Amino acid sequence: MARSLPLDKHTLVTNLRGMFNEVVAVTGDGTNDAPALHEADIGLAMGIAGTEVAKENADVIIMDDNFSTIINVAKWGRSVYINIQKFVQFQLTVNVVALMVNFVSAAFTGSAPLTIVQLLWVNLIMDTLGALALATEPPSDAMMRRPPVGRGDNFITKVMWRNIIGQSIYQLLVLGILLFRGESLLQMNNNDDLLNTFVFNTFVFCQVFNEVNSREMEKINVFSGMFSSWVFSAVVAATVGFQVILVELLGTFAGTVHLSGWLWLMSVLIGSFSLVVGAVIKCIPISSGDASSDRHDGYQPIPTGPSAV
Repeated sequence: MARSLPLDKHTLVTNLRGMFNEVVAVTGDGTNDAPALHEADIGLAMGIAGTEVAKENADVIIMDDNFSTIINVAKWGRSVYINIQKFVQFQLTVNVVALMVNFVSAAFTGSAPLTIVQLLWVNLIMDTLGALALATEPPSDAMMRRPPVGRGDNFITKVMWRNIIGQSIYQLLVLGILLFRGESLLQMNNNDDLLNTFVFNTFVFCQVFNEVNSREMEKINVFSGMFSSWVFSAVVAATVGFQVILVELLGTFAGTVHLSGWLWLMSVLIGSFSLVVGAVIKCIPISSGDASSDRHDGYQPIPTGPSAV
């Protein structure tokens, strides 16, 4: 649409948004680009060669007038969107499991295994540390191969629901078995405090490993690039370190008792099995809901299941 009339550019943008319900981005530097920049969802004006009128009607100003900067803008925008999805997936799993464990246990036994202090610690893992770990994941070039997100697409996708439901079922089954059969299976001699501490510890390690799972919603290899993000590695290490301190040194405050090395190992093994469960869950294909023939933007749906490795 270069060298077109301002009305033609404005008409094109208006019809793309109105008739096709597309998200439209427009670049421009002249005064005649102002109507299209203003009408577009995202207007990008040139910072050096652009006129003041174009800059005022744009949403983003490219300071170096380099079109490759737009690629970085799109890459970081997609990274932020995907990182928020990862965090929401992780957060919903923690909420569902914590709520159901306490509710079911209180309904059948009359007491909740997770105390208020323990729930506050879980909330800290979920909100503060979880957001810090997942929201700081750097963008990758692979993000530019993803199809764009449509205006009417759901934020919580079918893939996210698959991962949330699968992990929740595994954690609820394991914690339920520990709650109702843990004393006999682990020979705890009717020590309720020890059992509740072990359930709490296992629950936390399930969330730690599920946090690793949440790094990739589709790919089975969740360790790719993990150690290149020092923030994520530091958050996971800090979570494990604080969990040891909370259980072993702050028992009176947190309502926990000392766990033997065998019980610590069991907690880690049960939690780490979430990685295996996550890999199996990701082998379940999810229909995109849109036939590729219906797309007119040239993109194909993201592969699901083992092909997404």
